[in-house]
Amino acid sequence: MTMPAPAIAASREPPDLLGAPRTEETLTVARNVSTRYLAIAVELVVGLLVLPFNVAHLGKAAYGLWMLAGSVTAYFSILDLGYAGALVKFVAQYRARRDIQALNEVLSTTFYLFALFGAVTYLLAIVVAVYLGQLFHLTPEQVHLGRIILLVTSLTVASSTAFSVFGGVINGFQRYDLNNLVGTVSTIITAIVNVVVLAAGFGLIALVCATTAVRVLTYWVYRANAYRVFPGLRIRASSFSLARLREVTGFSVYMLLIDWSRKLNYSVDTLVIGAFLNTTAVAVFSVGQRLAEATQRLTNQLNDVLFPTVVDNDTAERLDRLQAIFIQGTRLSLATVIPIAGAMMLMARPLVQAWVGPEFLGSVIVLHLLSLSVIARVGNATATTVLKGSGRHRLVAWVNVATAVVNLSLSVLLVPSMGLAGVAVGTLVPVTLAAVFVIFPAGYRRVRLSFRRAWSQAVWPALWPTAAMVIYVEATREFVAPNLIAVGAEMMLAALVYAAAFLLLGISGAERRFYIGKAFDLTSRWRVDGPPVSEGA
Repeated sequence: MTMPAPAIAASREPPDLLGAPRTEETLTVARNVSTRYLAIAVELVVGLLVLPFNVAHLGKAAYGLWMLAGSVTAYFSILDLGYAGALVKFVAQYRARRDIQALNEVLSTTFYLFALFGAVTYLLAIVVAVYLGQLFHLTPEQVHLGRIILLVTSLTVASSTAFSVFGGVINGFQRYDLNNLVGTVSTIITAIVNVVVLAAGFGLIALVCATTAVRVLTYWVYRANAYRVFPGLRIRASSFSLARLREVTGFSVYMLLIDWSRKLNYSVDTLVIGAFLNTTAVAVFSVGQRLAEATQRLTNQLNDVLFPTVVDNDTAERLDRLQAIFIQGTRLSLATVIPIAGAMMLMARPLVQAWVGPEFLGSVIVLHLLSLSVIARVGNATATTVLKGSGRHRLVAWVNVATAVVNLSLSVLLVPSMGLAGVAVGTLVPVTLAAVFVIFPAGYRRVRLSFRRAWSQAVWPALWPTAAMVIYVEATREFVAPNLIAVGAEMMLAALVYAAAFLLLGISGAERRFYIGKAFDLTSRWRVDGPPVSEGA
C-alpha cells in the first residue's frame, strides 16, 4: 500500500527543525566519503597492528573461536527484517518533501519496532548458545567459552538493532560525516582497551566484555548525533502509525532479502569451514577474508553514501543526473578497488607471510579468490545502488537470493575436496556471474544508457590501467624485502602506478579539472568554515 505524498505546506513545524540549508550535492558526497575513508583508514591500521597481537596472546584456536562467534552474530542483523535499509529511503524522501510530521511518524513507528527486534535478537542468541556444541566441531571447553563469547558479543548486535532508527536519521539526512568521526574515535578507544586487557594478562572473556562495552556506549553518541542533525526529531508512542508501518514494510521486505542473501554470500564461508573442518582452519581463512573485507569496505564507501542521492534524483525524475551517477560511480568504484585489490593479489604471499607468519600461508589462495569477488562486487555496486533507489529493488533482491543459494551450495560441495579454496570459489563464481550478466546490464538500462556507452565510459577507462600495475609488480617484486613495511610500500607504489595511468590517460582533462576543483572546494570549506552543522543533498 502506498500513501499519498503530503504537500510540503502540510508541515506545521518551523523549517529550521529540518536542519541547516542544503549544500551542493557533490560536496555533500565528497565530505561523507572523505570522513568515511578516514574512519576506515584508522580501522585498517588498527586491524593491521592488533590482529597479530591478538593471535599471539590468544592462540590460533581461541582467536578462531572468537571469529566463529562473530560470524554467527553477523547473521542476527537480518532480524531487523530489512527495515533499517528501508528507513533511509523514507527519511530521505520525506526530508526532500520537508514533511516533518511524516518523518516523525515513520521514525516513531520504526523505533518501537527496532526495540522489539533487539529483544528478539538476544533471545535467539541464547538459543544458539545452548546448541553451540551441536552446530560446530568444538571441544567441551570451547563450547563453554564460545557460549559466553556469543552472549556477550550479541549485546552489540542487539543494541545496534535497537538504535537503528537513529542511524536512519543520520543516513537519510546524509550526515555520515558525524558518525564517521565518532566511529573513528570509538575504533581507537576499542583498540587501546584491547591491548591493555591482554597486556595485563586477562583472557578472551575479559577482552570481549571490555570491547563490547565500548561499542555499546558508542551507540548513545550516535543517538545524540541524530538529534543534532534533525532538531525536530520527536519519538513518541502517539506517533506510531500502522499506515506508516505498511508503507515502510512494502520496501523493507526486499531489503531483508538483499541483506539475508549478502550475509550468506559474505559470511557463510566461516560457518561452512567451522562445520566441516575446525577452528584452526577458520583462523587461517579469516586472515584472507579480513584482508578482502577490508578492501571491500575501503573501496565501496562512495556507493554507500549515494543511496539517498539516487532516491532524491529518482523522485525528481532527473535522468541526466542518474546517468552521471551511474557512469561516474562505476568508473570511480573500479578505479578505487582495482589498484588495492590487484596489488593485494599480486603481493598476497609476501603480505601474508610478513603480517602473520608462514603458518598462515594457506590463506594466500583465499585472498586471491576473494579479492576477485570484491572487484566484481564493488565495481558493480553503483548499478546495485541505482536499481535499489529507483524502483528496481525487487530485481536486486531476487538476484542476491539466487547468488546466496548458489554460493552456499558450491561451498558445501567443494570444501571436502578443495578445502579453503573451495569455499572461496563458492563465493567468487556466483557473485561474478550475477554482477556481469544481470545487475550491471539492468543498471545501465534503468538509466537509459547503451551497453557501448556504459562499457566505454564507465568500465574500460578504469580497467585497462591494470596492465601498468601488473607490469610494475612483475618487474620489481623480487627486490622487495620480506617485511611488512617493504611489502606495504611495494603495494602502495603499484597502486600509484595504476592511479597515474588512470588519471593521466584514463579520463579527460575536463574530468580531471572537475575532480580537482571539487576537492579544492571541499578542503576550502572545511578550512574556512569548519565542519558544517547540517546539510542535505
